[in-house]
Parts: sequence; C-alpha cells; structure tokens
Amino acid sequence: QVQLVESGGGLVQAGGSLRLSCAASRSILSLNGMGWSRQAPGKQRELVATIGRGGSTSYADSVKGRFTIARDGAKNTVYLQMNSLKPEDTAVYYCYAVTTGSYWGQGTQVTVSS
Repeated sequence: QVQLVESGGGLVQAGGSLRLSCAASRSILSLNGMGWSRQAPGKQRELVATIGRGGSTSYADSVKGRFTIARDGAKNTVYLQMNSLKPEDTAVYYCYAVTTGSYWGQGTQVTVSS
C-alpha cells in the first residue's frame, strides 16, 4: 500500500505559478508510476501528467509546455510545477501512484482567478 499526501494548492492569479507536492509513504522508485490528475466542478477527472518508473513523462495536451512533473527519490516526493496558469486550470488536483493497485491522495484545491 501507499499513502499519498498532497500539498501546495491555493489561490493564484492567471499567469501565475504554483508547485504541488505529493509525499509518499514508501519509496517512489519502487512504484510502477505516479502522476497527477484533476477534477473541475461538473467535469470528469482528467489525467494531467505522469512519470514512469524509469522517469519518462507525459502530459495532457492542455498543459503541455506549462506544467512539469518531477520526482525526488530521496524525499519520496513527486512535484507538479504549474506555470502560466489559466482560470480553466481551476480544479482539485489529485496525486496517484500505481503498484499492484492504484492509490490516490486526498486532493488539493487550485483556484486560478482571472
């Protein structure tokens, strides 16, 4: 099992930046992968960014060039650096991890004002 705790959400103006953190309860390098998804009110959950065991990354088209996922194996933490934020990025952001099962954090709210 993996426990995940997100932090770093908040209120920011359009064009601003935020960095989300996801702290895992075990070595993230032993996981098959981790990532971030988000869910805006009235919308389906959307996969935002992923990082594989080998470090490969992928992004949703809507965030390419603006968001960066990274990890720190020593701290068992995955980050999501979000730049050039837009009001449509407003959502609850969830961290997830994949091993023999899938695990999710409790979510952190990101609100981007216009």
